[in-house]
Amino acid sequence: MSGALNVLKMKEEDVLKFLAAGTHLGDTNLDFQMEQCIYKRESDGIYIINLKRTWEKLLLAARAIVAIENPADVSVIFSRNTSQRAVLMFAAATGTTPIAGRFTPGAFTNQIQAAYWEPRLLVVTDPRADHQPLTEASYVNLPTIALCNTDSPLRYVDIAIPCNNKGAHSVGLMWWMLAREVSHMRGTISREHPWEVMPDLYFYRDPEEIEKEDQAAAEKAVTKEEFQGEWTAPAPEFTATQPEVADWSEGVQNPSVPIQQFPTEDWSAQPATEDWSAAPTAQATEWLYISCQFQWSADVWIPCHHQWHQPGPAAPPASEGWSQRHQHQPGHPGACQV
Repeated sequence: MSGALNVLKMKEEDVLKFLAAGTHLGDTNLDFQMEQCIYKRESDGIYIINLKRTWEKLLLAARAIVAIENPADVSVIFSRNTSQRAVLMFAAATGTTPIAGRFTPGAFTNQIQAAYWEPRLLVVTDPRADHQPLTEASYVNLPTIALCNTDSPLRYVDIAIPCNNKGAHSVGLMWWMLAREVSHMRGTISREHPWEVMPDLYFYRDPEEIEKEDQAAAEKAVTKEEFQGEWTAPAPEFTATQPEVADWSEGVQNPSVPIQQFPTEDWSAQPATEDWSAAPTAQATEWLYISCQFQWSADVWIPCHHQWHQPGPAAPPASEGWSQRHQHQPGHPGACQV
């Protein structure tokens, strides 16, 4: 459908996006009507989709959507969670009417129910999961567009876009590509400049994974703040001017307590050594303390201490209150006789 026009040809950037999202990876099963869209089969049994056929069918689907005068007459249906965000973003970008969740049977055929309406074009994500709206579209002669995998049935499908319709990234990228091409053909955005909307906005994200990522980011931010608060605190600024000291000796304050000076000894001088082999000299006088008691009265004894020269007991010198008959034995407390 590119018509040999360079403007409509697939660019290298688009091919890299397809490969990164896994759009070319099919299933292990193959429907006979999808054989013309297969490039080859790998050793593990997975069929590889020809991206050239994917791009051609994508342009054909975009031309069919642009051909509808009123964009609201285009119905976009999704039943899987992986395509929920992508379909809503596509509807917001192109002005189509999305139908979220379960499709109400009879919405295209039963005129009595409140959900009845007559769209002019139907776009679905998976022909196998959205078989009910495809069947009803065939009853009212409604053209249909579907994202088809290698094992998808093509019954009641008018324009089949071969791609991986089970991966969240692949589905989001295909809806992003379709929205971009529709905007290009309508003239809403120029082909000379890249589209401002990123494909990441079309990707489905599990709420549990989002919550875990938010918790991890919050814990990391708290840890980073604590670390910065401990180690990257700004140093205090000293703005006060320091007095200039011309003479460094004047700036030193003398302590109130005088410094004690100790005489130094000459360690090189050797002290006189004694002869340890010589016999010790006898001391001139040795004193011995002996405790004794003397009788002050008939019933009172008063302790006293005397000194004698050794060896042998000797009487203390005569003094007031002492008699010459003061006798003691060394090591044995005696009685002072007064």
